[in-house]
Amino acid sequence: MQPNHPRSRRTFPLLGLLTSLILLAPSLMILHAQEAVTLDNASTPAPNTPDEPLADDLSLEKAAEFLDLASLSWQKERKCGTCHTNYAYMMARPALKSVSAEQHAVRQFFEEMVTQTWPEKGPRFDAEPVCAATALAFHDSVTTGSLHETTKQALTRMWSLQREDGGWDWLKCNWPPMESDDHYGVTLAALAVGVAPDNYKNTEEAKAGMAKIRKYLEAHPAETLHQRAMLLWASLSFADLLSSEDQQSTLKDLLELQREDGGWAIATLGNWERSDGTPQDTTNSDGYGTGFVIYLARAMGVASSDSRIQRGIHWIKSHQRQSGRWFTRSLNKDSRHYISHTGTAFAIMALKACGEIPDSIAASP
Repeated sequence: MQPNHPRSRRTFPLLGLLTSLILLAPSLMILHAQEAVTLDNASTPAPNTPDEPLADDLSLEKAAEFLDLASLSWQKERKCGTCHTNYAYMMARPALKSVSAEQHAVRQFFEEMVTQTWPEKGPRFDAEPVCAATALAFHDSVTTGSLHETTKQALTRMWSLQREDGGWDWLKCNWPPMESDDHYGVTLAALAVGVAPDNYKNTEEAKAGMAKIRKYLEAHPAETLHQRAMLLWASLSFADLLSSEDQQSTLKDLLELQREDGGWAIATLGNWERSDGTPQDTTNSDGYGTGFVIYLARAMGVASSDSRIQRGIHWIKSHQRQSGRWFTRSLNKDSRHYISHTGTAFAIMALKACGEIPDSIAASP
């Protein structure tokens, strides 16, 4: 935030500057004294809870710290990657300046999964190569802009597990929208191919795999708005996946679900049933719903100055929690609410897409 200099102070610019520095000094000392988050010292962040107080002001530093803590502690304690934490981290984290001495630890984890774990033990699930390939391809696209050799290996492994009908044997753990149906895996794979740098989508293996994906999508039309939204995202790289009319229809349906407070609620994007028997929360806006819709709207060319986008950005800026996260209620049961990690990632991606994250804190390749 830039200091506010009254007109009378312009007579003494140096005095005003010194005064500002003196006032800021304690905060700067605290910032520099704060220990950086690393793989060694990462501890599990406090639980995702709906009653965590809101932050007084938007803090990109706290958002970065939360994303680091959530992802590094997850891989440190569980030794695995998950749709709701590590994979989303790879998409969003490059938008923020690193506060970690081991900013590439998550990337290294996935590279070692591809080059060491899979050759020795194979993937844990068929979904794992799809998720890893997507995360690595997206990370390549927003950092170096070049397709890494390990990413190519992950994509090749992904295709080796594709079924003849074009789909994958996906995880169906009733943890929507990621681990609940095959359709999500198919659109995620298409997204990986589309975002992969160096024109990967025109390679022979990509063309062969995409032909099967098209076959699957023709036989299994999207049933929920979230599925349609994922297809919309993938179609930005493959125009034949969705007609321009269907693209605009999906965008319209997404934007019309904006809540009175300016945000969106993920529960309005599907018809998922909770395992605990309670109703979905379609009233309260959340990080996933708001960030996801704004990010897609901007990708579709909706101006950041559009009143709907501005209201959504205002919601994001005013609903960060003190920990740095954006809360999103689980669509399955009220326990861990891990989807808050993805919600935080999409909130950051939405801010970046709207020019709300200064270049001075953007990550370097």
